[in-house]
Amino acid sequence: MMGQNAFDQTSARTAEAKALWGNTAAYKEYEAKTAGQSPAEQQTAGDGLVQILSVFGKYKGRDVADPAVQQQVKALQDYITAHFYTCTDEILAGLGALYAAGGAFTENIDRAGGAGTAQYVQRAIAQYCASGRKPL
Repeated sequence: MMGQNAFDQTSARTAEAKALWGNTAAYKEYEAKTAGQSPAEQQTAGDGLVQILSVFGKYKGRDVADPAVQQQVKALQDYITAHFYTCTDEILAGLGALYAAGGAFTENIDRAGGAGTAQYVQRAIAQYCASGRKPL
């Protein structure tokens, strides 16, 4: 999925994110990780994130506690940590709420995985964060 997406680093959302979270350690880590990246590299990272989120669309018929679904949440958390910033369970839960809150993130995730995917991702993340056991 090439082109601008809800995770595009060059959009107005970047300025909004900086205004909201610019003083946090996670945002400073994000800036350090992305400082030397070209727009194409940033787009590739965003596209990879969309790809991971789109897989949840294939799982929508499953219970969010299903091991495959929970493994996908772990893959999401690991990807964010590798490409953007350390994604703690607290941050992951906040992202889940953001993804399901409507607007560009919800629309983009639903476009990638089908209607209702963003809400499903939020529920899967909530299950993951609430459960004491994480998939291997």
